[in-house]
Amino acid sequence: MLSKAPEFNLPEAPGKTVASDFSSQPGPTVVLFFPLAFSGVCTAACAAFRDQWTAWQGLGARVIGISIDSPFAVAKWRELEQMPFPVLSDFNKETCQAYGAFHEDLMGLKGVAKRAAFVVRKDGSVAYQWVSDNPGVQVDFDAIKAAVASCA
Repeated sequence: MLSKAPEFNLPEAPGKTVASDFSSQPGPTVVLFFPLAFSGVCTAACAAFRDQWTAWQGLGARVIGISIDSPFAVAKWRELEQMPFPVLSDFNKETCQAYGAFHEDLMGLKGVAKRAAFVVRKDGSVAYQWVSDNPGVQVDFDAIKAAVASCA
């Protein structure tokens, strides 16, 4: 279990990076790890955040998605799914490993992010964490919202 969230600086698209920068945010940051862009459960999770975007903004949450796919793939996925939050490429798999959200082997694929969700306070402490070994299990949106609300 993480008590302090690792910092990161990852590409959102070729030539454009986003830093975790927790302390400079007005509220908590939701960090979501997606095993693979364009997969059904990952796309459904993104759609749920997109479709409830006003509620997430009302909670003061910043949302960041992270996938092990290339910056080109995550940029295209974000565009096609009209995601209002950044989806970053952890192509080198350093951030998902630092968060403990890493499959050494997932159905023969070496080095895939686990489906995971973290709520990080402005001071970098972790208010909520959930990591699944089963990539077919969806995150608990209500638990994430409750954790964000508890950070206010």
